[in-house]
Amino acid sequence: MVPTNYYLILSAMIFTIGAVGVLSRRNALIIFMCVEMMLNSVNLTLIAFSRQWDNLNGQAFVFIVMAVAAAEVAVGLAILIAHTHHSKSTNIDDVNVMKW
Repeated sequence: MVPTNYYLILSAMIFTIGAVGVLSRRNALIIFMCVEMMLNSVNLTLIAFSRQWDNLNGQAFVFIVMAVAAAEVAVGLAILIAHTHHSKSTNIDDVNVMKW
């Protein structure tokens, strides 16, 4: 049986990679993928604690996080497609054009 600490360390590493990707990239698709990595690392943490405490509450929260992630992707990709259609670029610096 793998200790819970290993799952938490892996989750922290995945979350850090996602956070660095969000803060350092300019491409909207890469930022969306990094946000999804961060949400999945939170899911891994919830499952690890759920397994450690023999409790199903963490697994229920994972389904909620997955539903929020799916809604975020749907809305985010719709906005990204509209922005790309308007500006022919996925660069985040050009998003202020959406105000007009």
